[in-house]
Amino acid sequence: MSSTLYDHDFYAWANEQVGLLRAGKLSEADLEHIAEEIESMGKSEKRELISRLTVLLLHLLKWEFQPMRRGASWRLSIANTRDALTDHLADNPSLRSVLEASIDTAYRRAHRDAALETGFPEGTFPNACPWSFDQMMDEDFWPEYQS
Repeated sequence: MSSTLYDHDFYAWANEQVGLLRAGKLSEADLEHIAEEIESMGKSEKRELISRLTVLLLHLLKWEFQPMRRGASWRLSIANTRDALTDHLADNPSLRSVLEASIDTAYRRAHRDAALETGFPEGTFPNACPWSFDQMMDEDFWPEYQS
């Protein structure tokens, strides 16, 4: 029954599994699907990290390379994204172990997106992330173009 419920009514399946686990009825629980869902949750947390890093890096690139377009909304977006990243890492401290690779992935996306959003050639922007994680997260850090 659980496997069928899993395929047709995930919410009901999840509630059923919670009840079984809380009651200590492990032999009745759908352990295979529970394991898949827990694994998926972990991957989702990593995707969220990369997504937030991408937003931060994109806005920092635009801040640096479009100084005439700087405004309160960009400043607010950068500040809010820094806060969201701080909170996300506080909730998931083990994500720090994948931070370097996540920054590489996020920068690749932000690099492409910055070119598309600004209309500048991709070569305008550094090929690799020019900032450390600590710099990106520093509330006093606002990059300036260095020619």
